[in-house]
Amino acid sequence: MNNFTTVLKIAPAFLLASTIMHAQTTDSVTKEKKIEEVVLIGYGKQKKSDLTGSITSVTAKDFNGGATSAGQLIQGKTPGVQITNNSGAPGSGTKIRIRGTSSLGGENSPLIVIDGVPQDFVGVNGVSDPLSLINPNDIETFDILKDASATAIYGNRASNGVILVTTKKGSAGKFKINFSTVTSLSTKMGNVDVLNADEFRNFVKTYASSNYQKKLGNANTNWQDQIYQTGWGTDNNVAFSGGIKGLPYRLSIGYNEQNGIVRTNSFKRTSIGLNLNPKFFDNHLAVNVNAKGTFTDNRFVDAGVIKAATYFDPTQPIYDNTNVVPGNGGYYEWFLTESQNGTLANKLNVNANSNPVSMMNAVRDVSSVTRGLGNIQLDYKFHFLPDLHFNVNAGYDYTKSEGHKVKDGRYRAGYDDRGSSNFYSMEKKNKLLETYFNYTKNITAINTGVDLTAGYAYQDFNILIPGAVTYRGNGNDVKDLDFETRNTLLSFYGRAIFTIANKYIISGSIRKDGSSRFYNGTRDNVWGVFPGVSVAWKLNEENFIKNISAISTLKLRAGWGKTGQQELPALGINGNKPNNYPALAAYNPSYPGAYYQFGNEYYYMFRPANYNPNLTWETTVTKNIGLDFGFAKNRITGSIDLFRKDTKDLLVFADEPAGGLSNASWQNIGDMKNEGIEGSITVIPVKNETTTWEVSFNATHYKPVVTKLKDRGGESFNMEVGGIEGGSGNRIQAHAVGYAPNSFWVYEQVYDGNGKPVDGAYADRNGDGIINTKDMYYYKSTTPDAILGFSTKLAHKNWEFALSARAVLGNYVYNNAASNSSLQSASTNEYLQNVFSSAPEYKFSVPQYKSDIYVENASFFRLDNVNIGYNFGEVFSKGSNLRIYGMAQNIFVISKYSGIDPEVYGGIDNGYYQMPRIYSLGFNFQF
Repeated sequence: MNNFTTVLKIAPAFLLASTIMHAQTTDSVTKEKKIEEVVLIGYGKQKKSDLTGSITSVTAKDFNGGATSAGQLIQGKTPGVQITNNSGAPGSGTKIRIRGTSSLGGENSPLIVIDGVPQDFVGVNGVSDPLSLINPNDIETFDILKDASATAIYGNRASNGVILVTTKKGSAGKFKINFSTVTSLSTKMGNVDVLNADEFRNFVKTYASSNYQKKLGNANTNWQDQIYQTGWGTDNNVAFSGGIKGLPYRLSIGYNEQNGIVRTNSFKRTSIGLNLNPKFFDNHLAVNVNAKGTFTDNRFVDAGVIKAATYFDPTQPIYDNTNVVPGNGGYYEWFLTESQNGTLANKLNVNANSNPVSMMNAVRDVSSVTRGLGNIQLDYKFHFLPDLHFNVNAGYDYTKSEGHKVKDGRYRAGYDDRGSSNFYSMEKKNKLLETYFNYTKNITAINTGVDLTAGYAYQDFNILIPGAVTYRGNGNDVKDLDFETRNTLLSFYGRAIFTIANKYIISGSIRKDGSSRFYNGTRDNVWGVFPGVSVAWKLNEENFIKNISAISTLKLRAGWGKTGQQELPALGINGNKPNNYPALAAYNPSYPGAYYQFGNEYYYMFRPANYNPNLTWETTVTKNIGLDFGFAKNRITGSIDLFRKDTKDLLVFADEPAGGLSNASWQNIGDMKNEGIEGSITVIPVKNETTTWEVSFNATHYKPVVTKLKDRGGESFNMEVGGIEGGSGNRIQAHAVGYAPNSFWVYEQVYDGNGKPVDGAYADRNGDGIINTKDMYYYKSTTPDAILGFSTKLAHKNWEFALSARAVLGNYVYNNAASNSSLQSASTNEYLQNVFSSAPEYKFSVPQYKSDIYVENASFFRLDNVNIGYNFGEVFSKGSNLRIYGMAQNIFVISKYSGIDPEVYGGIDNGYYQMPRIYSLGFNFQF
């Protein structure tokens, strides 16, 4: 967590770099070979022109600039893929969805495979997003497998698609150095639309009693301005590549530091990557060694700071030096007063908002995370049969996190405990072993190419979380229980691809997976079988089209496949305790606070855990038909796909009849369908010796619908989800048959003749004369009608210009900041709370959380990235280049949504850490 530690972390990499630079004095290879465009398909690769499934490849030349996490590189770049930022905090990462939602209770993120090593879905203590631990500058390509005919080869975790991430590798040739540095400034997009000090005074004087009017202060404090700042950042990367006596290599070192737009929030990442890919035995043995290490330091901002800045009374000052009492530390806080004489009771008002500036200074939450990800892949081409390859891939992924959270007892945040200090840690060890045979042969006698693959995979996940200790100033120390768990996956898989006359392609795969997660004492539900088949017809190779010069590519594809789901939401506050034994009868220690008393001592006890021995795989069947096209010598290229996904045996945590160990358990209780269409087109209007202009556009539409829930649930049965701030246990969304997942379940607001909402009045939708839950209805959802992406690149001589933008249409967001505001905010619980700007207009006496008035159209158009650069050419030496560029990110958003940012993951806007607007200046040196 300091500069000295960072130097120690990266010093070995610099020593290795100097050794390589000394060793390589001559070129290894002087000629470059033209590489045919291929795409990874899982346990192999295939020419792009021969693909039968729905697969999209995005390479480094098309990445978004300025990305600090891997997902941001391809945001808006490909149809069917929606990437939403978790928040605007540095290192927070993204949520990725491929073709929408496939599960109600299980995981909806795609399986991510980095250099052949599948990742798990479990969070890490002290990390917002595990994928943020990978340096985006080390990534070469993303190959996105979208339909089940393509993903079935990964069977057990492929229902939500698969993303194959390939990092940059060395190539034989001249020794090269690439150094890049970027400096950036980040600013906020805006403030939540609450009342300013004068407006709030008028609000209180109009709607509150004299007792509450007396609580108004004389200050004019913009609390949101007090917590936000202009954040500074830098991203520096150096890469050494070349070949030493037939040993191609690439060594990269990176350092990224970002200060968040909320004060005290920061992210630092040091990364090292090494790739070696030599060949031996006259090129019969190919070796690929990948090793990546990252060292991340985080300082998190307290989750309640943004909400506190939204609601704290703007008429109060930041500091209260005239009344420094235990619990406020010199900051203004709300205290309860004694009714007899109005003097301070020296008791904090626990119902009131906290001073946000005090919260930031009272809490220091830091973590350090070390991750090592490496694998060695051997591909042996048999001497006696060169068409037969044997491939072995062994990988190891190790993560260790340590954190420390301190609350200062002088301030409100830590006063109750008289200060606290919490130490936490976590260790993850993931092991991988995969072996497969691959046979490729072009049988000229029948003009058919054959590609056969058969293999075995073993992956083991181990997690250890030592019980965190919280030391408290009042002496009531707490120690959590140790947590350790393991999950094992075994797989057997095979695939066959036949290419007939270079026109007709048939591909079939099957995978048999075993998961320890469904072990119930027997092996009845452990194994699942996931097949896939697809075909393609290269129409442009037919004689009746081949001679049409305007048509470069025309290929029809169709596929069917079945994939599985075994990922359940992880337990724990940070989602870091996987639910690995939901089907097995077991006894677990009781949680802290649930003790049994013997005499004067309290003891942890073992108690039976709830389980479902019938739990099994959630399965998704996908049908896909697609068309790839290219015209005018592929100056116009694109594709269009129609798909349908049917998911059965949905994994859902649902109520169960009385008599068991709990009132709810994980069950397979529902079905869902999802139909959609997606397409993309790329046009190169200009291409000559000095100018190249490329324009790309993609669009996606899908419509998920729940088709079945509990068998005996009845027509009105639903499952409430989507917790909101305000009240106790309120939820605003629900799953119900015939509607999209996470539909908003609300009352229909009644309006007067002037179009103003009537306080507490809702439509009697069923006409029974009573307003109750039977009058609630499903109104919109978080599922958009369309997702659009646009990008363009223009290169003229030494100038380069790039732009990317996105639009999401027809999605809705629940504005929880607005729903939590009412006239009651000025007259409740002995404190004053600021309100959203709509509160004086609506004049609701109490919060109307379930009103559909707060479900807002959040359609938007966002200009994501504008980049302009100039290449100075060989300013240092022959073959060198200097590029200087300026870049702006998140430039503007056009939307009718009344909140700051309409792009809120989950569709509930409540204290969202807004996306920053970023301005960057970068330099890239090549030697």
